[in-house]
Amino acid sequence: MIYVIRNSHEYGPYDESVVAGYVEQGILLAHDKARDAVTGREATVMELLKARGYHPQVSHKGSLGEQLRAIGSEFIFPRDDMARHHWLDDKRLLILAVVGLSLSVLMLLPIGGLLVFYAISLYFAVVWGLFFYVFFRSRQVNVKTTVSVFFLTQIAVFIIFSGLSHLNFFYFFTQLAFPLNIVGYVLGVGLTEEFVKMVPLLFLIRRAREPLLPQTLVYYGLMSGIAFGVFEGVEYQTTVNVQADYTTAFFLNVARLTSLPFLHALWCGICGYFVGFAHLYPRYRKSLYALALALPALLHGLYDSFAGVAYLVSLGVAFVSVLLLMTYLSKSNSFRDKLRR
Repeated sequence: MIYVIRNSHEYGPYDESVVAGYVEQGILLAHDKARDAVTGREATVMELLKARGYHPQVSHKGSLGEQLRAIGSEFIFPRDDMARHHWLDDKRLLILAVVGLSLSVLMLLPIGGLLVFYAISLYFAVVWGLFFYVFFRSRQVNVKTTVSVFFLTQIAVFIIFSGLSHLNFFYFFTQLAFPLNIVGYVLGVGLTEEFVKMVPLLFLIRRAREPLLPQTLVYYGLMSGIAFGVFEGVEYQTTVNVQADYTTAFFLNVARLTSLPFLHALWCGICGYFVGFAHLYPRYRKSLYALALALPALLHGLYDSFAGVAYLVSLGVAFVSVLLLMTYLSKSNSFRDKLRR
């Protein structure tokens, strides 16, 4: 005798021949859980049946054609349901279509040269943006502001890196040997690039019609960082990377589209965290704005400095960046309580 177990409930016991008949009719599955009524052994239905000498085979319900007719054309191609589908309201469908088909659509467009690099970088930015939207958005986040922050960062990048970046004296130190180049990467590269990504957040704060939560500014910081990654990705793919051999260039191009924009997003997310608190607690705004710029610049500069001499250290800095952002978010309430005193 056999007990059949489904959804943590036992049914039976049934005689082995009855259970074998149920398997042949498709009522029971061969891999359904079962228990031997005598020994208490738990196994699958088929294992217990084989131990009793039963080898049931599921009976086919007619020929292939008969089965397809029984299933019906409406289940194979649900034309009416597809026509009635409100696809603009189906977020899962839209996300799948954007992620899966965007590059295929780009292949139809008559673009070339720099636009190709920009379009592909933009595609990966959208993928990252959807990821951040799912995992980091708050109730204040909306798509219109997300798009505005993204393109505001693009504008800030093109303005500042069209010549204004050279006004930072500390860029000179990046040409020196390690460890002196740390000064250049932190106070030159890190400070300048993190300030560029911070500008849209400051603009957003100034235009806000309600107090923005730190979590909201973290999200928009992530989006600003990804936008910067698009610019830097295009710049490196069209200059530095093309000078490398094919294999190295391929790897660097992929990194510039995926992992490295993610790091820019992390650092600007940390910036957004402190900008958000500076907005909520203006009595501490000097220190909070300083931290919003200094911490990401330090992490950014250390990552760049060690990348050429001890890349494992750079990976450690990247992991600390992830850990810091997630820890900050988990401590938001206690930090808020501290600033209220």
